[in-house]
Amino acid sequence: MKLSTRNQLAGTVTSITRGEAMAVVKVELAGGQLITSSVTSEAVTDLDLAVGSTVTC
Repeated sequence: MKLSTRNQLAGTVTSITRGEAMAVVKVELAGGQLITSSVTSEAVTDLDLAVGSTVTC
């Protein structure tokens, strides 16, 4: 899959691992690919992320 900074990839959150300040969020795309992202724990709360949430990366 060729990507650029303008790509928007729809997927479903499969796991969230929270630390004190940071969280690791895993998102599965429609084709089965997995994206792993590190975001702040505050962002997880602000974006109301949960396992099963539909998101755009």
